[in-house]
Amino acid sequence: MYPMIELRDITRTYHNGEVATTVLHGVSLKIEEGEFVAIMGASGSGKSTLMHLLGCLDKPSSGSYRFAGQDIAELNNDQLAALRRRTFGFVFQSYHLIPSASATENVEVPAIYAGLPREERQARARQLLGELGLGERLENRPSQLSGGQQQRVSIARALMNDARVILADEPTGALDSQSGRDVLALLKELHQRGKTVIVITHDRDVAAHADRLIEIRDGRIVEDSGPPGRPPASGGKAAESAQTERAAGLAETGEAIRMALRALRANLFRTVLTLLGIVIGVASVVVMLAVGNGARQEVIDRISSLGTNLLLIRPGAPNMRRSMDGQTTTLTAADAELLAEVDNVLGAVPEMNGRATLRAGNTDYQTQITATSPELPLARDWPVVSGVFLDEQDNQRYSAVAVLGSTVASNLFGVSDPLGEYVLINNVPFQVIGVMGEKGAAPWGADQDDVVFVPLNTGSLRLIGQRHLNSITVMIDDLSRAEATQEAVRQVLLQAHGGVEDFQIRNMASLLENVAETQNTFTMLLGSIAAISLLVGGIGVMNIMLVNVTERTREIGIRVATGARTRHILQQFIVEALVVSAIGGVLGVVGGLAFAAALQAFGTAIQFTTGPVLLAFGCAFATGLIFGYMPAHKAAHLDPVVALSAD
Repeated sequence: MYPMIELRDITRTYHNGEVATTVLHGVSLKIEEGEFVAIMGASGSGKSTLMHLLGCLDKPSSGSYRFAGQDIAELNNDQLAALRRRTFGFVFQSYHLIPSASATENVEVPAIYAGLPREERQARARQLLGELGLGERLENRPSQLSGGQQQRVSIARALMNDARVILADEPTGALDSQSGRDVLALLKELHQRGKTVIVITHDRDVAAHADRLIEIRDGRIVEDSGPPGRPPASGGKAAESAQTERAAGLAETGEAIRMALRALRANLFRTVLTLLGIVIGVASVVVMLAVGNGARQEVIDRISSLGTNLLLIRPGAPNMRRSMDGQTTTLTAADAELLAEVDNVLGAVPEMNGRATLRAGNTDYQTQITATSPELPLARDWPVVSGVFLDEQDNQRYSAVAVLGSTVASNLFGVSDPLGEYVLINNVPFQVIGVMGEKGAAPWGADQDDVVFVPLNTGSLRLIGQRHLNSITVMIDDLSRAEATQEAVRQVLLQAHGGVEDFQIRNMASLLENVAETQNTFTMLLGSIAAISLLVGGIGVMNIMLVNVTERTREIGIRVATGARTRHILQQFIVEALVVSAIGGVLGVVGGLAFAAALQAFGTAIQFTTGPVLLAFGCAFATGLIFGYMPAHKAAHLDPVVALSAD
C-alpha cells in the first residue's frame, strides 16, 4: 500500500536572473494518512517552501513527489487544482481571508470551485463556523474579527471540502497565547477525527503537540522522530467526496456575477469612475447614430417628397455659357410635349419660374410664381386640399386663375377661405381656385409652400415674360426601366435640339441613392467619433482591472490554494470586466436615449431604432471582454506562491 505522501530527493532552486538559490537539498520524506506531523525549523530553513510543495502550490526543481502513489509531476495545472480542492486544506499564519467577503463567504470559497450548490455550501459553512464558536459572526468581515476568530474562519475554510490533509503554516504565530492554545486544540481534534495534520512551525512548544517531529535546517532534514506506529485512518469519506464531486468550476454564472459585484462594491468610487467612461461612450454612440439616422431620414423624406419616379430635366449643359441675363433658353414647351409621347413616360410637366408681388386687400406679399401644366400634383405627389388645380382649358384660354401654396394663403388671407377671392399678381387680377396641401421644406431648405401656380401660357405671357422653361419633370411608369427611359428621353431631346446636348437629366431615384450613401457615410463618421469615447472607456476598464489584479494578488493566491483552476480565475476577472461594461452599457443606453429625446423635443431630427442601441450595448460588452481579457489572463497565470506572499 502506498504512503499518502512520499518525497524522494526533492530539491527546489529559485532563479533571479543568473543567480540561483537552492532552498531544499535532496529532501526525502514519507507521511502516512492520519499522522499529526510537525515540521520545525528556523526562518529561512526551507520549511515554508516544503509546505508549498506538499500542498501542490509549487513544483520541485528535481526529485519526485508522489501522493497516494500518483506522481505529481504527471498532473497538469487543472489536475493539481482538483487535487488541492478535494485533498488539502490550508491554514495560514496570516489567515489569508478575502477582505471584502464575510466569514461565511470566505468559508464557502473551496466549495464554489468544487461545484457545490449555493444552498448546500452556505449550510455547511454556517455549520462549520458554528462548531468553531463563530455562530454569531457569520456575516462579519475579516476586519471585524479578532486574530483568533480569523484563524478559526481559516480552519473552517480548510474543512469545507472535507480535506484529508490539513496544512497549517505557523498557525499560532500571529495569535495571543490563549488563541494559540485554542487553535492547537482544534488541530488536535481534527487529527483525532482521522485527518492528516501537518504543522509548519519554528516553535518547539507548538511542535510538541504533534505525534511526529521533523526538523529541517538549511534545506535538509536533520531529525525525524518517525511515524508513531498507529494504523492509518480510513480515507473513505475523502474518497467518497472525490467520487461525488461535481464538475469543477463556478456552480453557476450567477455566482460569478455575485462575486464580481462584491469585488466592485469594495472600491465603489473607482468603479463609478470606470462606469462613467463606459456610460459616456455608449451614450455618445446612441446619440450620434440617432442624430445621424434622423438627419439621413429627414433628407431622404424631403427628396422622396419630390418623387422618386421622376427625371428632372434642366436647361444648359454642364459647361455651357449662360445668356446675358443669366438665363439659359434651351428648353421649350414643345420639348415637354415630345417627351410626353416617349414610351414608359406617364407625363412631362413643364415649369417656368419667376418672382412677383401679390396683393390681397391691404396685404402685399412677394413669392415665387410657377407656370405649369395640370399634371404637376401627380408628378410631385402634392394634393390640392381646397378647391381644384389648373386644367388644360385654363392653359388654352390663358385664364387668370391661381392655386396658392399654403404659406402664401396663410400670409395673404390668414384663417379666411381664399377660394373665389382675387389677388393682384403684378397688378393683374387672378382668381384663387385652389389651395395646395402643406409640402414642407425642400431638401435644399426652401419652403416649398411659398409658391403660386398659374397656367403655363398665362404665366409666360402675362407674368414672367419668357417662352423658355426652367425645367421639365418627366414621370416614369415602370421604375425597373428607368435607365432605358432616361436614355430614350435624352435621344428625343438630342434630335429636337439638332444633336446638341444643351440640357441636363437628373434621375431622382439615383439622386436618392447617392444622398442615402452620403448620409450613411456621415452617420458612420459620427458613430466613429462616438466610438472613440467608448474606446477610452474600454481602456479605463482595462486599467481598473489591472489595478484590481495588483491589489488582489493575495486573493488570487488564496483562491488557487483552495482549488481554483486557471479558468476559474480567468472567468472571475473577465466577468468583473463584463459586469462593469454591462452596467455601464445599460446606463449609457438609457442616458443616450433620454438625451436624444431631449434633442428631439428641441427640434433636432432624431430617429430611434434598435440597431444603434444594440450596437452600442454590444460594443460595450465586447469592450469589456476584449479589454478585460489581458488583466484576467495575467491574474490566471500568477504563481500561487508569489501571489500568497504579496502584500
